[in-house]
Amino acid sequence: QVQLVESGGGLVQAGGSLRLSCTASRFISIIKTMGWYRQVPGKQRELIATITPEAGSTNYADSVKGRFTISRDNAKNTVYLQMNSLKPEDTAVYTCNFRTRFSTDYWGQGTQVTVSS
Repeated sequence: QVQLVESGGGLVQAGGSLRLSCTASRFISIIKTMGWYRQVPGKQRELIATITPEAGSTNYADSVKGRFTISRDNAKNTVYLQMNSLKPEDTAVYTCNFRTRFSTDYWGQGTQVTVSS
């Protein structure tokens, strides 16, 4: 029913920045959290950032704290991930997630971020 579409990925040099966006196809009234995951082949999927729609409370993985910023625009059904000071280790497929209060998860298709050294 609901589709999440990411954009903003690409190729960037180490030290550069990218801004990812994730927009839902329709308004979801029961979202509990919005977040970003990343995954590379052979590695476990990593939750890197979350935000609550109402209060805007954020949490970050230690690996991205101080470099990445998650934000949201509730009117646009959109969550963002601003990524600064990118490192080659940040190379991954980044996927957004909306979780409802009924523990239903909505996932985006993923967008590739590649950081060259």
